[in-house]
Amino acid sequence: MPQTTLISFFQYTGFKNKWHALGRMGRPPIVLDEVEGLSFFKPLGTGSGNGFSIKPDFSTFGFVAIFNSEELAKKSLKSSAIREYTETALSYSHILMHTIKSHGKWSKQEPFESSVDFDKTKPLAVITRATIKPKLAYKFWKYVPSVSKSMNDYKELIFSKGIGEFPLLMQATFSLWSNADAMMSYAYQNPKHAEMVQKTRELGWYSEELFARFQPFYQEGNLIPLLP
Repeated sequence: MPQTTLISFFQYTGFKNKWHALGRMGRPPIVLDEVEGLSFFKPLGTGSGNGFSIKPDFSTFGFVAIFNSEELAKKSLKSSAIREYTETALSYSHILMHTIKSHGKWSKQEPFESSVDFDKTKPLAVITRATIKPKLAYKFWKYVPSVSKSMNDYKELIFSKGIGEFPLLMQATFSLWSNADAMMSYAYQNPKHAEMVQKTRELGWYSEELFARFQPFYQEGNLIPLLP
């Protein structure tokens, strides 16, 4: 069975629920050496808006978890650890994915193993992740808002969210597209995104970066619109 990535998002209302969700960032109920088949786990805070944002979203949290098989990933969705996240959530979504391609590192690891071929006819998910050099953080965040706003022009974009492990310096974006052509158009033809790529090459503002594409194949919950 192929390696399977689970990405989950949870939305909360009320100070108490949000506070407990924030606390789970530091004390997640999912522990790497206690969950069968779990090889990688990162709790995630989120930014406001649909992409990178310097302003945090204290109502939405999530995580990325990688399992050795589909069976174990689906089994985890029924676990008590997951219920700790969902029982007080206003809404949530779980998406299971197989990796199409990944390059780069996350916390000095290469966590995603390619297991399926690229199929342009199917929905596509993308994770971009980077650790920003502290001395270049100001310049990086100066360019981000216009790039994030430019994503709104793509009707094929089902969902996107800025995610991160540490404010301002350890950041990522998750995006879910109804088809691959739209994502490729955004990545390679959108002038704002092209400018960001060029600045990345010129300034070298990442000390670590990763880019991964996935084929989503299973979804449950009601926070993210269902895949077509």
